[in-house]
Amino acid sequence: MLVCMELKYFLRMATKRERAEVAVACNDSVSYLYQIAGQHRYASPLMATQIERYTRIVADHSDGRLKPVPRASMVKHPEIFYGVDGDSEVEEAEVGNDDE
Repeated sequence: MLVCMELKYFLRMATKRERAEVAVACNDSVSYLYQIAGQHRYASPLMATQIERYTRIVADHSDGRLKPVPRASMVKHPEIFYGVDGDSEVEEAEVGNDDE
């Protein structure tokens, strides 16, 4: 089961270094992440996918304190992601756990 959190909660609970890691990995600033989190701006589909990917990486290293942010929560039209297979890493991990 994949548990997710909104970007505003991720940023609130993340350390300054963790916020900076996500921003640098996405080639953007922490301020822009806050604008997306506050819904003053919307992320492009590519940016939302990058944020999702890097928040997952940071969350994996946070010992359960943080959860990944779903990309559909950061775009103006989340329906563009319906039926898109972008979570192959998660599905592979779940399949690998079923074999044990």
